[in-house]
Amino acid sequence: MNADGKRSVTLDEIPFLGVGLGFRQDLKGAMLSNAHRIDFLELVTDQYMDKPPFKEEEAKALAEQFPLVMHGVDLSIGTDGPVDREYVGKMQKVAAWSRARWVSDHLCFTRVPGVSIGNLTPLAFTEEAAAVAIRNTREVMAAFDVPFLLENISYYFRVPPSRLSEAEFIQCVIRESGCYMLLDLANVQNNAINNGYDPFAFLNQMPLDRVVQIHLAGGYYHQGILLDTHSHRVPTDVLDLLAHVAPRLPNLKAVMIERDQEFPPIEELLEELDQVREVLASRWTPLHGRPAVTRPSGAERGGGVPSAPRAPAG
Repeated sequence: MNADGKRSVTLDEIPFLGVGLGFRQDLKGAMLSNAHRIDFLELVTDQYMDKPPFKEEEAKALAEQFPLVMHGVDLSIGTDGPVDREYVGKMQKVAAWSRARWVSDHLCFTRVPGVSIGNLTPLAFTEEAAAVAIRNTREVMAAFDVPFLLENISYYFRVPPSRLSEAEFIQCVIRESGCYMLLDLANVQNNAINNGYDPFAFLNQMPLDRVVQIHLAGGYYHQGILLDTHSHRVPTDVLDLLAHVAPRLPNLKAVMIERDQEFPPIEELLEELDQVREVLASRWTPLHGRPAVTRPSGAERGGGVPSAPRAPAG
């Protein structure tokens, strides 16, 4: 049960959603016109906070047409201080409007008390930083009756001192907090290239049994650094990581492509979704016995998963 005494939805109660896209206003019309080829949508939580009423109506309308999941960018789970309960309350409202199957944010910090950084900033890979993230994650989990996921971030510097490896740090936070993981394979590839390690070996150290969702994306090089821009098609290297890790994901529920700029014609994105389905069909479905290439039926897309609680009035 969550902090409000409501029964929490177990992962087993959530069907496999399929292969989807991040919802973007620039693509709204094209997404709605091609809804039969998009299995689910991911909403950026913060784009529905403190907005005019039409944003609430948009989330509710999208929930009638697609299974939705929520992904935030400013929870700042690694901040050494109290969890921002006002922010969590706003998350709860968006989760209720969207009937989100789960909610997620990043394993990082975006602010310190009194100061907003404005970026997803890496934590020091230490036992102390892990303890803060674990404490805060447990508090956030208690606010929802749907699963909570943390995502590995892309970073361009390390915060000293880092006494743990990145993989050890992620393992510690995910397992000790009891949350699930959103595994961003593009971020794994970026960090491996920029920091000189083997992405396949890194994936072998991840808590793969806790992975519920995967992000895929493409970026570009600038002055020798691979940037996480979500501006290009998913590269073959990232699809290779998906093929490598897919057989060991018993709790996978969704794979999604992120595209935030330089939007191509919708047909190109739909073709990318089909590419991902092909990888899952060959590498994941045979071992886990669930279809990865068809859109959920109307029954699966409708009710049956309780909504997240609304924030207390005021």
